Amino acid sequence: MPEGRIVKALSGFYYVADEGRIYSCRARGLFKKKDAKVNPLVGDWVVYDAINEEEGYVMEVGERTNELVRPPISNVDQAVLVFSMYKPMFSSLLLDKFLAHTEHVGIDSVIVLSKADQVSQEEVDAIVRQYEAIGYQVIPTSTVDERGLEEVRSILHDRITVFAGQSGVGKSSLINTLFPGVSLQTGDVSQKLGRGKHTTRHVELIPLPGGGYVADTPGFSSLEFIDFTELDLAESFRDFAALSADCKFRGCLHVSEPSCAVQAALAAGELSEDRYEHYKQFREELKEYQRRNKPW
Repeated sequence: MPEGRIVKALSGFYYVADEGRIYSCRARGLFKKKDAKVNPLVGDWVVYDAINEEEGYVMEVGERTNELVRPPISNVDQAVLVFSMYKPMFSSLLLDKFLAHTEHVGIDSVIVLSKADQVSQEEVDAIVRQYEAIGYQVIPTSTVDERGLEEVRSILHDRITVFAGQSGVGKSSLINTLFPGVSLQTGDVSQKLGRGKHTTRHVELIPLPGGGYVADTPGFSSLEFIDFTELDLAESFRDFAALSADCKFRGCLHVSEPSCAVQAALAAGELSEDRYEHYKQFREELKEYQRRNKPW
């Protein structure tokens, strides 16, 4: 039987793309279960049975490289985190929270700084240096002087990309500027509430000219540390994880343990104090979430 990729899921139908044709498919009974591991997701490679040129049935779901729960999507190649340099002002706290979530699910992130023409070059360079040192690609952009736009366009080629970031930074506008005629309704995340202002209720992969997809999603509907353990959180800071092999204790949480390589690097000025403070704040948020959601 043929294989294709689910590019949209809506009202019990899965729209499977295969060689330029879209098949509207129902799932066979096996996938009716509520277990998220067997429910087909947008982004899944599936085996389907075509009953005519437009319809069919999803028969089998392939292995996933990764999976997001909110929004529900799989096999994402990268997250593009769009953060504004001005109105709204850049928030390293929120960026670090997004990075922790994408690291946790094994999705690489590219940081895009919008409205880079509105602040000094020194401010932009400082952020670029900090996050490039951790290992992230950072692209300053401006729709005014068009800096960085071609670079963003190039990283989207032949990849599945989900966009996320601050409210009001113009994620959809950026895509529409890069690819005129590609219409997105990507929702923003409220910085205060951490909840999505949903402008669309379903997830859809929008094909890009020349290859690749951008996920049109309601945005990250929650930035709570729902599926994290304390160790998960520690390992979601890429700069900490790179040092953790030199910690005395396996599973070091980098807080009060003796002979901690992260604490040593922090004392030596080799790690960002702001990043470490954010880590401690996220630990408190995680503990509070766990207290609120105890099974008894």
